[in-house]
Amino acid sequence: MALFAKKLGVDLGTVNVLIYENGQIVLQEPSLVALMVEEQRIVDFGQPAREMIGRVDEEDIQIIRPLQNGVIADYEVTEAMLEYFIGKIAGRIRLFRPTLMVSVPWGVTSVEKRAVHEAALAAGAREVFLIWEPLAAAIGAGLPVGTPAGDMIVNIGGGITEAAVITMNNIIRAESGRVGGIRIDEAIMSYVRRKYNLAIGQQTAESVKIQVGAAVNQPEELTMDVQGRDNVSGLPRTVTITTGEIVEATADPLAQISAVVKNVLSNTPPELASDIIDRGIVLTGGGALLRGIDEFLTRETKVPVYRADNPLITVANGAGRALNDRAILRRLSERSY
Repeated sequence: MALFAKKLGVDLGTVNVLIYENGQIVLQEPSLVALMVEEQRIVDFGQPAREMIGRVDEEDIQIIRPLQNGVIADYEVTEAMLEYFIGKIAGRIRLFRPTLMVSVPWGVTSVEKRAVHEAALAAGAREVFLIWEPLAAAIGAGLPVGTPAGDMIVNIGGGITEAAVITMNNIIRAESGRVGGIRIDEAIMSYVRRKYNLAIGQQTAESVKIQVGAAVNQPEELTMDVQGRDNVSGLPRTVTITTGEIVEATADPLAQISAVVKNVLSNTPPELASDIIDRGIVLTGGGALLRGIDEFLTRETKVPVYRADNPLITVANGAGRALNDRAILRRLSERSY
């Protein structure tokens, strides 16, 4: 019966949930749940919940992230969200329950890992494996993780940044920091509030980051009109934001990301460090899409940094591919949750 069951790789992220099957991403949804406050009843998941942000009465409907910094903050809501997303892929009525490979951030506790494992089983999985996010990202980026040579991966997610050195399907050195895309958005919101006395929402800050944001000054200065609420008059107002201003606004969270990478490099054994200098560092995760972040980290670490192809989907890709890798499955099966 297991021959007919789906094999799904799941990137269970703070900002997005991605599911991989048979060589492609079959689901990509925001990790958001709309909840009726009084009844504690779930209204909707994913993109429909995202579209409610800032447009519903927060005393009536709350939009929550059941995952914080890559780990489960609300078990029951996470289970319901996972069940809903798996149902979209595998169908509501399942003769054969799917096998899941779910990514977890490096350094989470055994209790946090067990929560993910149990939530996935409760959501309808037949069997659940857990894989460290940096290892999944490296596999998804196409790095030769099964060889004795050292590779370094930096995965910048929505809530967490992880840097890891990998060899022989194993993480040798790694560190994570609670800084990522959300912290960058918050830095932009704070900057606009300080400089222009203008309040903008997280979605607006994210749009600014995507459209004109950069980690280093760019040859061509981009501009964007941003609408928000004036903190003095309370009335709507529009200001123009430039790329240079976003470079200034995001300096602090980017310095924290750089510190995570430097800490791992400083603790890497010399032979593996030599491999990394030769092969470079690979960037994955949604944060890798920020303009010039590869150039910024190259300047900070003095080691070449390259962006992976399709960095947003590498963790889900790697988790899915790992389900067909016997060496990795054998290693993961030896672990208890």
